Amino acid sequence: MSTRALNDEEVLAEMGKMVAFIKQEALEKAREIKVKADEEFAIEKAKLVKQEQQAIDAQHEKKRKAAEVAQKIAQSNLTNKSRLKLLHRREEHIQDLFSTGRTSILTLAQDQGRYRQFLEGVIVQGFLQLLEPAATLHARKSDVSIVEQAASNAAAVYKQISGRVVDFKVEGTLSNDGAGGIKLISGTQRITVDNTLDERLRLLEDRMLPEIRKDVFGVNPNRKFYT
Repeated sequence: MSTRALNDEEVLAEMGKMVAFIKQEALEKAREIKVKADEEFAIEKAKLVKQEQQAIDAQHEKKRKAAEVAQKIAQSNLTNKSRLKLLHRREEHIQDLFSTGRTSILTLAQDQGRYRQFLEGVIVQGFLQLLEPAATLHARKSDVSIVEQAASNAAAVYKQISGRVVDFKVEGTLSNDGAGGIKLISGTQRITVDNTLDERLRLLEDRMLPEIRKDVFGVNPNRKFYT
């Protein structure tokens, strides 16, 4: 069998076919590469988008929590300020009540009858607390005379109650700026009984303060135990 040599046209034709085949292969390969690149790009893009979304979500959550904390702090500060303001107003109201009480006791000494009766009572009380044979009664300079009268009557009442006799002397050593009353000191100088109006009011304020708060402002809902 003989093989005929290709002429120029046939050679060109075959070369054209080969070029077309190679070109087709190249185009298909290029499409495959593009498809693969697009897929990888889409995957990487989705990955980056997800990472950014997670970062944004984390940042948003952090800001949200920070805002909640700031809001709670602000609310707590506001509540504390309101509570302190309320307590301050309550304290002012109670002090106004005490001030009214102090003003009232200042008028007691102006009523000689009532004041002498009061002095007799607190002097008897003081004698019974001391239970000493001698005592010194300290009074306001302006009260020396009325205290001497009240002390004489009180000594008689004290003898009836205790069966004891007490010698006393009155000294005007207390300031006239006080509300009145007396301070008793035993003859041995070891025992002192303060029955001045100022001291008795102070003790009353201390003892009655919880009850006054309850009467004026009601029961404290935060208090669990009462003595």
